[in-house]
Amino acid sequence: MALDMDSGTVYLSIVVPAYNEEKRIENPLDRVVRYLRDHYDQWELIYSDDGSTDGTYEKLRKLQEVYPEIEVVRSAKNRGKGSAVRAGMLAASGNIILFSDADFSTPIEETKRLFAYLQNGYDIAIGSRGLSDSNVEVHQAWPREMMGKIFNTFLRSLLPLEFMDTQCGFKMFTRKAANVILPRMHLDGFAFDVEMLIIAQVNRLRIAEVPVVWRNVLESRVHPIRNSLEMLRDVLKVRYRLGMNLYS
Repeated sequence: MALDMDSGTVYLSIVVPAYNEEKRIENPLDRVVRYLRDHYDQWELIYSDDGSTDGTYEKLRKLQEVYPEIEVVRSAKNRGKGSAVRAGMLAASGNIILFSDADFSTPIEETKRLFAYLQNGYDIAIGSRGLSDSNVEVHQAWPREMMGKIFNTFLRSLLPLEFMDTQCGFKMFTRKAANVILPRMHLDGFAFDVEMLIIAQVNRLRIAEVPVVWRNVLESRVHPIRNSLEMLRDVLKVRYRLGMNLYS
């Protein structure tokens, strides 16, 4: 694949945050690696272990023997999904960086859909389950899905974000966009996506919301009450920082 950027070629870095995924992390891996080997000349798959307390890190080290393209970064303690994504993106070498949830609920094949928008001049392409053309083949449990819709309504009332789905774990960035966003991030928790998008908007980066296929694969680790309150708290932090012009 070729990209009209300074380097002229695509080097794709995929960042996967992982916390206590020992029993599940291997499931999608063969399909993911096969696709990347077939479609990209240069790529890397970075697992960012967020201080797992099970055997996730040891499992990843063993998987590196089978899949040498895998790289692993590790936090000494659990800090949150946002921290893990940020650590993985900072370790990435590619000129295109995608982060994906560990279960690849958005199939790896959807990278081509997001990548097309970057080829057309966008700085960021975010996968979305909320557009009319989105294809949610397997839904989350009803309480989890409703929690997401309520959060999005609350979010749009507090922040100048018009996206239908800010929380889909499948987002692609140019190196330029990553270099603008990462140094300005503060959040470590689940609302880090919101902060990323606000930083991008403040700094006039072009964002495309892209309909994707989505299949719920794993039970969510999000606690419906505790994590919802944490996310609302973090949205208020973003609102404060935005009002203080701390993201420019």
